[in-house]
Amino acid sequence: MSSTAESQDFLGPRSSLVPQGFLGVTRNLGLKDVDDDFTAIVSEVPATSAAVFTRSRFAGPSVELSRQSAAAGSFRGMVVLSRNANVATGKVGAENAAEIQRRVAEVAGIPADELLIGSTGVIGRPYPMAQIRRGLDELSWPFPAADFDASARAIMTTDTRHKVVRLRCGDAVIVGIAKGVGMIEPNMATLLTFFFTDARVGREDLDAIFRRVVDRTFNALSIDTDTSTSDTAAVFANGVAGPADLAEFEQTLHQAALHLVRDIASDGEGASKLIEVRVSGARDDAQAKLVGKSVVNSPLVKTAVHGADPNWGRVAMAIGKLEDETDIDPDRVAIRFGDLLMFPESSADDILDRAAEYMRGKEVTIDIDLGIAAGSFTVYGCDLTDGYIRINADYTT
Repeated sequence: MSSTAESQDFLGPRSSLVPQGFLGVTRNLGLKDVDDDFTAIVSEVPATSAAVFTRSRFAGPSVELSRQSAAAGSFRGMVVLSRNANVATGKVGAENAAEIQRRVAEVAGIPADELLIGSTGVIGRPYPMAQIRRGLDELSWPFPAADFDASARAIMTTDTRHKVVRLRCGDAVIVGIAKGVGMIEPNMATLLTFFFTDARVGREDLDAIFRRVVDRTFNALSIDTDTSTSDTAAVFANGVAGPADLAEFEQTLHQAALHLVRDIASDGEGASKLIEVRVSGARDDAQAKLVGKSVVNSPLVKTAVHGADPNWGRVAMAIGKLEDETDIDPDRVAIRFGDLLMFPESSADDILDRAAEYMRGKEVTIDIDLGIAAGSFTVYGCDLTDGYIRINADYTT
């Protein structure tokens, strides 16, 4: 039950690992000054799907439309616009999103509710519909074979690189694309991420598998504690390659999602380092996740990691501020940076120097053993730099 991937596929370039039966298109519709800002990928044949969406009270019309469609049936594909979230734009925004969904679906010859629509970017600005309509008028079916790298680039906003992963799963292939480097503290899924596979998986099985995978990957990610209004994650399975072994499929999908999560975390706005916090010995997995998120979201921990300052006291602080977790006893807690024991205090004279050297690397792992029971969870994030402040201070100007 192992999955295989060509090494270059994990890094994102084009590859022969492509799921069968998906057609796609990218365009610049004027939302970005340059580069594509629109993409659609549609299966040539009916597909099963699973999707999860933001729980934000300011969810955009694209999320609302897609959530309604997901409840009614399965998607055959998606359409995404980037650089404009079309959030908090009232009735006009809802009508515009519905028009785009309907028009692209008509081009593909499918019902509108079989096309997921996503949007990402600046909040509070209506779509420039005149120029978008001109671009949609130029679409024709059939689209060419899907170019997943081009689609991954088209959904980018402040990302510094496009994010793609390709894995083989038996006779099938799974390709995942994602965007997101800021406004990330998922409360369902995350940012925008889509998986395409020619494996055949039943709708109920696909939904259960996808939700388990999302919980351990995208819901384990945080850049800045802020949940987006536009978070959307979905998987599309058209079955062209035949039935999948469900255990192998889940393992491979998890591997693909985790790769994208780590890529997103390391590309966090202004980030210079990936932070991985592994919590074990918790009362249960939920407590382990709570502790991990408290640590990875702490500005003091983030800045210490950025400066390669082995200040384990900040980790202890982030654990200790969870005052309702009364079964956490400091006398049973152990904290490690990499394989270096920091608390209880190591007897090695050079431990701080060794820890500082370790923290100068591009990836920093913080291990926390609570010493209570067998619960465990791993979360992912990044350091906090002045680059994050600069990007977000100037985002709309």
